Amino acid sequence: MIREIGSMVSLHVGSKLYDALKDDDNVIYLFIETARSEDLFDDKQFGEFGEAAILTILVDEKDEDEVFSKIYEYSDLPNADNGIIFTGQPIGNYL
Repeated sequence: MIREIGSMVSLHVGSKLYDALKDDDNVIYLFIETARSEDLFDDKQFGEFGEAAILTILVDEKDEDEVFSKIYEYSDLPNADNGIIFTGQPIGNYL
């Protein structure tokens, strides 16, 4: 089954994360969007708002923990207010 891992992180972290995951054999699909957020990040380039990256990552269920851990550690979430990551319910089979 396929799992979605979602992530909203600062744009700087998101760009580096995208580059790190784009060639990962455990990642089936990777998509990045940019936005602005007023409450998730310490770094605010636009007054009350900071630049954000929204990543959608599709992985096989068996690889979910490994990829989630990479995102968590690479984003330095335990030590900085860089964003959030989450997973959802299985969304289908990978052919």
